[in-house]
Amino acid sequence: MIQLHKLISTSLGIGYVGKGGGTVAAVATCLCWYLWSSGGDGLVLWQAIVTFLITALGVWSANEVEPYWGKDDKKVVIDEVAGMCISLLFLPVTVPYVLAALVLFRFFDIVKPFYIRRTEKLAGGWGVMLDDVVSGIYANVILQICLYFDLF
Repeated sequence: MIQLHKLISTSLGIGYVGKGGGTVAAVATCLCWYLWSSGGDGLVLWQAIVTFLITALGVWSANEVEPYWGKDDKKVVIDEVAGMCISLLFLPVTVPYVLAALVLFRFFDIVKPFYIRRTEKLAGGWGVMLDDVVSGIYANVILQICLYFDLF
């Protein structure tokens, strides 16, 4: 069972890339999101379902691999995948929005402003996942404002 959690937490092995694995996972998520949407701008239910499932699996698997790898090991990149999905939720799936979501999400995930860093102190999988979830929410809020004012 631990092998399954390692596969999930590394996002099918992306986490083994090493330094920059989080960015690679975020870019891969953007590509998958765009391709699954066929480049259209329709808002569909699958976005929310997939995001919820990835986040729930991430909390579970990050919790399970922590005894083997330690707290928030760099190999665990499912948190970046979940955060990136949250960044893209309920937005048009167009190149400008996907790229803006990537840049904003990585900014918030790396800099961790506005109390994001505090979420890392939570125990287990929640501490691993929540900083990326909040980073994704911040990115999404900014992009929703851009959408409202038709900036792209």
